[in-house]
Amino acid sequence: MAPKNPDPNDLSQRQRALSRWDTDGGAGPDGPAASPLGHEQLPLPQMTTAELAAWHVRIIALENLVISLLATASDQQLDLAREMAGYISPRPGATQHPLTVRAAAHMNDLVERSLRFRAGS
Repeated sequence: MAPKNPDPNDLSQRQRALSRWDTDGGAGPDGPAASPLGHEQLPLPQMTTAELAAWHVRIIALENLVISLLATASDQQLDLAREMAGYISPRPGATQHPLTVRAAAHMNDLVERSLRFRAGS
């Protein structure tokens, strides 16, 4: 069971989260990890326009929620969010995948957008 009030500065907690990223389908040292089932990626069902619109609305809501939470984050937490963006950026010498590059840039953009809402700014 997870602690009720985890310490956001707990380095071991961060390392455990990153190790799960490596083993649970995230990017590993040699690129994306293989499927845990050893299969190729399963085909996704086609989404209707209504389903895509609902996802779009949810993404907008989640982004704004993240911005509001980042607006109250400490400088150390903002630095950590920027650092996490670096973990999904392609490693030096690796192929620059456009979606990965855009995701990292978007994470940094969310942090920068949150700065406009910080108290005293």
